[in-house]
Amino acid sequence: MTYKDQLNRRIQLDRVPKRIVSLVPSQTELLVDLGLKSSIVGVTKFCVHPRSLRKEVEVVGGTKHVKVQKIKDLQPDIILCNKEENSREIIESLKDVAPIHISDIYNLEDCYELMAMYGDVFEVQAKAEEIISDIEALRGTFQQKIQHKTKLKIAYFIWKKPWMVAASHTFIDSMITEAGFENAFSDLERYPEINMNHSLLKKADLIFLSSEPYPFKEEHVNELKFKFPEKKIIIVDGELFSWYGSRLKHSFTYFETLIK
Repeated sequence: MTYKDQLNRRIQLDRVPKRIVSLVPSQTELLVDLGLKSSIVGVTKFCVHPRSLRKEVEVVGGTKHVKVQKIKDLQPDIILCNKEENSREIIESLKDVAPIHISDIYNLEDCYELMAMYGDVFEVQAKAEEIISDIEALRGTFQQKIQHKTKLKIAYFIWKKPWMVAASHTFIDSMITEAGFENAFSDLERYPEINMNHSLLKKADLIFLSSEPYPFKEEHVNELKFKFPEKKIIIVDGELFSWYGSRLKHSFTYFETLIK
């Protein structure tokens, strides 16, 4: 059977994969919600949902560095990766171990495509369609509630030392829009480093400090409040802005609390 991943790469599978290594936390959680938990044999140390999983299967490293031999020993039928989260070096080191499926996510439509792909590859089409339908229903309800609200500009920080924000051409940027806000850094791309005197930062109505990948805390809120006393500064749940699997079912309820 021949399938394609989101980089349009062809993947040849002799049968439905029964031994899965997932190197992407949001995709690991999606597998579990698709009913495939018993097929997962390897995950990363960052695959924190469900929290018990890392005690039940092999941890093969992080998203940027993996233990290739450990993955080989697991004899996976398929390895699931992501273009942004996993490096080209990782992909190259694993290409002879098992077929590799790579996701490439920039918006919700890409998320739905990935879910449908997993539905086909693992023969769980009905469950994949159910998850897509649930997310789309929640999205539609939320968008109706905010359709007449003024969109505030936000600066969404993902890192400190150096300070970095999420700009355009990222999944976070699309989720900022989904949440009813406008990205103050939409004129820039990817994850630029900025200084505290950046003109676009000054135009932001709100500053969001993401809970991941950098673990922002209240001390960082206070630090920025000293510099920008006129702005509201909030620590936000980074998973609900950047995880593109089934965790999206929780994003729109969370966005509603932010809007309020």
